[in-house]
Amino acid sequence: MDLSEAETETPEETGTLPLDAWHRGRGARMVPFAGYHMPLQYSAEHGGGLIAEHEWARTQAALFDVSHMGQLLLTGENPAEALEELVPGLISSLKPGRVRYTLLLNDEGGILDDLMVTNVTPWIEGDEDAGTEGHWGEPAYYLVVNGATKWDDIAHLREHLPDEVNLQHMDDHALLALQGPNAATALGRVMRGVPDDLVFMQSVEYQFGEWPLRITRAGYTGEDGFEISVPAEFAESLADRLMAEIEVRPAGLGARDSLRLEAGLPLYGHDLTAEIDPVSADLSFALSKKRREAGGYKGHATIANALKDGPASHRVGLVLEGRLPAREGADVFAGDAKIGAVTSGGFSPTLGHPIAMAYVDAAHTEIGTELEVAVRNKRLPARVAPMPFVPHKYFRGS
Repeated sequence: MDLSEAETETPEETGTLPLDAWHRGRGARMVPFAGYHMPLQYSAEHGGGLIAEHEWARTQAALFDVSHMGQLLLTGENPAEALEELVPGLISSLKPGRVRYTLLLNDEGGILDDLMVTNVTPWIEGDEDAGTEGHWGEPAYYLVVNGATKWDDIAHLREHLPDEVNLQHMDDHALLALQGPNAATALGRVMRGVPDDLVFMQSVEYQFGEWPLRITRAGYTGEDGFEISVPAEFAESLADRLMAEIEVRPAGLGARDSLRLEAGLPLYGHDLTAEIDPVSADLSFALSKKRREAGGYKGHATIANALKDGPASHRVGLVLEGRLPAREGADVFAGDAKIGAVTSGGFSPTLGHPIAMAYVDAAHTEIGTELEVAVRNKRLPARVAPMPFVPHKYFRGS
C-alpha cells in the first residue's frame, strides 16, 4: 500500500474516531482513510515519525487506534452454522474464548473481506442455593471486519443470513491495538492477570472498573499484542491509562502498514479483492480441512478446483536490491515477459531494504526465483522470498 493514497482519498463524508481530539493533541498528522480521519504518524516531540513508531512497535509497545474497523455481534438461532454458509472456516467447532481467521466469499470464490471471528458465548454461573449448575448461555460470535468494507460486509451478512440470526453493529465501541514485545508487560501492569491467561488467538471479557472490555491476543503487526474493544465513551480514559506506562507510545497508519508488510500480512483492497480466491492469495490455511471436500459455503467449487489444479497466479514475497521501493501496480517481469504486478510494497525499516508482495504467474513462484520490477522506468532486480519477511513473534504459551 502506498500511504500517499490515504491523503488523496476524498469520501463524501469523512467521519471522526472517538479519539480524534486525543490524536490531534499529540501532534498527529491526520489523513482520510477508510471513511475516517485517522493518524498517519505523530509529531517527533511525542516520539513520533514513521520509522520511530515502527521501531517502537518492534522493541517496546505501540498503541494503535483501529476504531475504524467494523465490530459485529451475531446471536440468535444457530449463528455459527449460518455463518459457515458464507465463510470457509469451521465456526461451529470454535470453542468459547477462541478466535479464528476466515474469509467472506462471493459465489465465485472471490474474497469480499478477511475477518476475525471469536466465540463469545457467555458462561452463566450456577446458583448453589437454587440448586442450579453453571452452563453456557445462548451462542454468540464477535466479528471484526475491515473498515473500508464494513458497510458492504454488513449488507452482505444481512442479505444472506437467515432472519433468525441477529446482527448487531457495535458502532458504540472503539478498538485499540497494543502491539510489541512489551505489550504484555504494560497491559499486565494496567490489568492484572490478563496477559498470563491468554495466548495467541484467545479472547476474554474483562471488567476494568466500570469499563466492560473484550481483550484478544492478536494483531496486525507480527508482534505479540492485544486488541481491546471498549465502549467509545471510555476509549480516551483507557488510552491515557495505557500511555501512562513507560513502554507505550502511540503509532499511526504509516507504521501499521510497514509492520504488516514485514509480517507478510495482506491488506484488503490491495492484496485481496473480490477477484482473488484464497488459494491464489496463499491463504489456504484459512480453508478448514473438514470443509475443503464437504463444501457448503459460497465459492466452494472454484476453490476446490484451485486446490486440485493449482492457481494460475500466486501471492509471493519479493526482496528488491538497492533502496528504491516498488509500489502497488509496479509490473513484475521474467526476462521480457510481464508475469505479474506488485500489490503492496515499501522500504523495510527492520531489514534495511525494499520488500513487496506481488501476484505472479505460477511458473515463477519458487523461492529464490530471479525477477525484475519496473520502478520509475527502471528494471530493478528482485527475487522471490519466503514470507513473513520478519518472523512472527506471537505468544503461543510458555
